[in-house]
Amino acid sequence: MNYRSIGLEDRDRVNHAIGGGFPEGSLVLLEGGTGAGKSALASRVVYGLCEEGSRVALASTEGDVGSYLEQMHSLSYDVLDHLLAGRLRYFHVPLERERALVERFLRPGALWDADVVVADGFGALCRNDPAFAAALGTPAADRAMERVVARLDAPLDAGRVVLLTVDPAALSEAALRPLHAAADVYLSLQTDVVGQDVRKKAVVRRFAGMRRPVDDTIGFSVKQGRGLVIESRTIA
Repeated sequence: MNYRSIGLEDRDRVNHAIGGGFPEGSLVLLEGGTGAGKSALASRVVYGLCEEGSRVALASTEGDVGSYLEQMHSLSYDVLDHLLAGRLRYFHVPLERERALVERFLRPGALWDADVVVADGFGALCRNDPAFAAALGTPAADRAMERVVARLDAPLDAGRVVLLTVDPAALSEAALRPLHAAADVYLSLQTDVVGQDVRKKAVVRRFAGMRRPVDDTIGFSVKQGRGLVIESRTIA
């Protein structure tokens, strides 16, 4: 089995914490509420992948390419050279108007001409698609997500890694079930308040095909000018 390293071994312990990389052909789910660190962890993954030579395509509901560059620069994840070299492609997904966002995301095209495809804000993307949103809160929600997951089979079978960030508040439990079942790597991002400190952690719910032992809980913080920092480790 081949793996996609997220690198930066001399800078942080993130790649070590996840066992040395994601298996090719994996569906990776980062799930957590607002402020849990989904986008920060996805940013760290994207930057590390590019540094390791992987071609990455990122679809984000968060902002245009200018704001993305500013955000990455604030974390010392300077991706401008990767964008200019074509190792990273950035696609902004505006949510201001109703469109068939899920179909546009899944449609073969430039987004899928990459080794790794990341959708940051996948839950919001689904919720702002009129056809998908109509199924939320109904018995059809799970079947709607099952159809989305089935569309990912072809790129996964071709060895691509697909990473989705999801805020569970954006979707119903029925819509989340197929994602949970299909994910090869499922990290639940949580926050704990201890005194004046807010501590973030990624609980590893599933990690199929791990290269090396994977931490079962990964404590981390996000620091300006440093990016993602591993705070504690508990080995499974």
